[in-house]
Amino acid sequence: MQTKPKALVVMSGQSFAAHFDAERLARLAELVDLGEPLWTDDLERPAARARFAAAEVLLTSWGAPRLTAERLAAAPGLRLVVHCAGSVRGLVGGEVWQRGVRVTSAADANAIPVAEYTLAAIIFAGKKAPFLAADERRAYQGWGTVTGYGDLSNFGRTVGIVGFSRIGRKVVDLLKVLGRTTVLVADPYADPAEVARAGAALVPLDELLPRADVLSLHAPELAETRHLIGAAQLALLPDHATVINTARGSLVDSQALAAECASGRLFAILDVTDPEPLPVTSPLRRLARVMVTPHIAGSLGTEIGRLTDHALDELTRFTARRPLQAEITEEHWALGLSA
Repeated sequence: MQTKPKALVVMSGQSFAAHFDAERLARLAELVDLGEPLWTDDLERPAARARFAAAEVLLTSWGAPRLTAERLAAAPGLRLVVHCAGSVRGLVGGEVWQRGVRVTSAADANAIPVAEYTLAAIIFAGKKAPFLAADERRAYQGWGTVTGYGDLSNFGRTVGIVGFSRIGRKVVDLLKVLGRTTVLVADPYADPAEVARAGAALVPLDELLPRADVLSLHAPELAETRHLIGAAQLALLPDHATVINTARGSLVDSQALAAECASGRLFAILDVTDPEPLPVTSPLRRLARVMVTPHIAGSLGTEIGRLTDHALDELTRFTARRPLQAEITEEHWALGLSA
């Protein structure tokens, strides 16, 4: 009989409670050797340090400390990190792959609610619903008297997707529910044929922007993508366009976006901001043409169970010596594709 690999769950107590109910804990115990402590959020505790030193598999999530070179040296038998959440950028660095440790992520599962939120935001943007709702708090208008919002419609519109990431691709697919939507994608690494098969067209960013009724951001957070959408890019958007950001706040120049929204020309739906949270003095908090939500697009509540199931499926493949389906390579990590 094949010996089960020794495993340790490393995440905050809140994350552990959200990820593992009795049924999922039982499934985990069937796959790996779980000693005591079963989980930890502090690898410096003596009991946790001993378990970490013997671990072959780590299951990680929010609240896990970074796996530095020093920590990796303390776990000589480590073979696999199974991340039960999305991005691993804050968890691992190049040292992991130099040690030959494999890494998987539940980012594919986490992409589902983000894409769903984005679709809802796009539909609301078409009707300008959040912004009209803000106006309705002051006085009833009725649709026949609404002015200054552009065409209140989701039919025959153009949606610009910046970043053909796992989330960007899901959004392109979900947009098929809307009638006669033209979907444009800007991504220097995307394959034009793959984008076309998804039902969109790959174009340069400066060609996409003037055509987009809605601009949805799904690019990774890298040095070269900081303020990818700045004053010059925002100026290219047509009047009444809506900027949606569910990716990373640093992709947008917040001051430039606030100025455009304050002028009445553009609208914005932001689930992420730069900085996050926004200062109480930020104009983005006060503008009626801006809707800000507190980073809720990703997995929350029962959606977290889907991440756990994804991680346990991957662990099942590993223990059965089958190919992993959600492995993060060092190349993925370097390109920001681990989120």
